[in-house]
Amino acid sequence: MKVLVIGGGGREHAVCMALAKSPQVDKIWCAPGNGGIAAVAECVDIKATDIDGVVAFSKANNPDLVVVTPDDPLALGMVDALEAEGIRAFGPRKNAAVIEGSKSFAKDLMKKYNIPTAGYAVFENSDEAIAYIKENGAPIVIKADGLALGKGVTVAMTEEEAIAAVKDAIDGGRFGGAGARVVIEEYLTGPEVSVLAFVDGKNLSTMPSAQDHKRAYDNDEGPNTGGMGAFSPSRFYTDDVAQTCMDTIFKPTVAAMAAEGRPFCGVLYFGLMLTPKGPKVIEYNARFGDPETQAVLSRLDSDLFEIMNAVIDGKLDEMDIKWADNAACCVVLASGGYPLAYEKGKEITGLEDVTESVVFHAGTAVKDGKIVTSGGRVLGVTATAPTLDEAIQKSYADVEKIHFEKAHYRLDIGIKKG
Repeated sequence: MKVLVIGGGGREHAVCMALAKSPQVDKIWCAPGNGGIAAVAECVDIKATDIDGVVAFSKANNPDLVVVTPDDPLALGMVDALEAEGIRAFGPRKNAAVIEGSKSFAKDLMKKYNIPTAGYAVFENSDEAIAYIKENGAPIVIKADGLALGKGVTVAMTEEEAIAAVKDAIDGGRFGGAGARVVIEEYLTGPEVSVLAFVDGKNLSTMPSAQDHKRAYDNDEGPNTGGMGAFSPSRFYTDDVAQTCMDTIFKPTVAAMAAEGRPFCGVLYFGLMLTPKGPKVIEYNARFGDPETQAVLSRLDSDLFEIMNAVIDGKLDEMDIKWADNAACCVVLASGGYPLAYEKGKEITGLEDVTESVVFHAGTAVKDGKIVTSGGRVLGVTATAPTLDEAIQKSYADVEKIHFEKAHYRLDIGIKKG
């Protein structure tokens, strides 16, 4: 079987490696791929958002499955375009991917179907938004409505910070059209947990819990990034919490999307806050999270290709998906300056010295036979072990063997207690 994976980051590297373990898969392409993915898949020079290019390639090469992993092509309708040509595709259609593509849609959905989430209001006028902030005070959360590469959220601890975030988004155009509308949310407290689930439109199967680290620096300081690391399982996601989430959040969300005529098929990511009043939804993603995927898929003991086909066929309830009884830790090595200005083209050394971890490439390229940096998040060094503490130890032992100029990483991945 032949598979085409869309995307070129650490998440796609993890997906490609999981698919490569399937005895049914004998050929993988990845568009556009990266320097590390090239070791397990043939990289194809097509942008992840080039729907016409992906459809044309698929018609010419006849993959048995196209896996659309990033948020942008899903929101643009890549799955719809592939299916219209009779090409089998994994991922939600455009009308379901809106659950991530529009935060105001997601909030309204939760309100309509009584799914627990933070109180909120939606604004397109900065003066009205600022008046709301002054009325409600800080701390308060400002979110760009559309897709903003994981950087559209400001947790404002002061009114001034909140007002600046609103002006940046609506008036300053910081996030382009994605920030023309903002969602302002009540500030919640409690541990954050990420739970990904395979969903076939009516059935869902959750993956092991995970927790990521969004801030650039230790102790959750600095600007929001796309994620500086992740670990699995969460220390707080007990069986009782899992059951509450299943009953009040997971199943109701899948049912709500079906009731709205937007059946969700693919991977649905639940970003949760375990508040003193119970679990609440912070956000939905319409795909595998990054870097949570690197940690979670490292624990998968079943055939990912089979799972994806069961999702497409609406037969997820017939699958018995197995996960290892272990733990995983993924530490991200980023370019110095990320998520703001950073340099590319720095040679990476020491990869051959890694012994205890799998290194997922996120922002790398091959230049003159050498692996060099080509993005903000460069590598995800991911280790598994019987316990989380052991996985953390193994991951950091290998991180120290890898070098490139101005490399930056957090020292507290998996250690945070809240």
